[in-house]
Amino acid sequence: MSEILHSKIIGTGKPLLILHGFLGMSDNWKTLGAQYAENGFQAHLIDQRNHGKSFHSENFNYDYLSDDLKRYIEHHNLDKASFIGHSMGGKTAMQFASDHREMTEKLIVADISPKYYPPHHQDIINGLTALDIEKIGSRREADEELSKYLSDYGIRQFLLKNLYWVEKGTLGFRFNLPILSTKMEEIGDNISTSAQFDGETLFLKGDASEYVVESDFSEIKRHFPAAKIDTIENAGHWVHAANPKQFFQKSILFLKG
Repeated sequence: MSEILHSKIIGTGKPLLILHGFLGMSDNWKTLGAQYAENGFQAHLIDQRNHGKSFHSENFNYDYLSDDLKRYIEHHNLDKASFIGHSMGGKTAMQFASDHREMTEKLIVADISPKYYPPHHQDIINGLTALDIEKIGSRREADEELSKYLSDYGIRQFLLKNLYWVEKGTLGFRFNLPILSTKMEEIGDNISTSAQFDGETLFLKGDASEYVVESDFSEIKRHFPAAKIDTIENAGHWVHAANPKQFFQKSILFLKG
């Protein structure tokens, strides 16, 4: 029996599956998830494999992540679902929609395009790997150590949300760092070249982000011929965290339209 992804399900109504990015977890979407739930959706905040409270596995690429979603949908007896995916989660959602048109209602992709991205998280991986987690007694201590490698306070706080007490006196990370640190190529990988989804699709990019640029638009349209591309103002790569109000307004309008 294959393992089923861990999730937090909020509200009732049309299923909306929400997928976090690399080294994130379902908790990152708690506030927005509650807003979708208040607006007629059953929000499924999902932990992808090797993240959050979901299972750990040595197998990790977008085909596996897409299969995980298929099993999740079948397990929960969902007929069709809409998807919001940020960054790595956006790639998962794109691959899934292309693989399973019949299970996909609408697709929202947050600040990522279908293309290949060269590995660019090495400073984060180096900092996390250097942490002697067994000797650290608090999140504050972990932050002090991590600041030697990562100057960005926001990114450090995002990463350290993954710290938890494995047992009294012992901290651990929710994500599977040993495996994920070897999967940088897979995380940056493009979705399969033949992938196509002709259903309603919205790409939301941050105006200050370099992840989705104008030269990507033709590639987006090749894979997603019905795609609309819109911009979230005053936002970098973490569009939903930087401007949650505008992200919600544009996404809910699309989902209900």
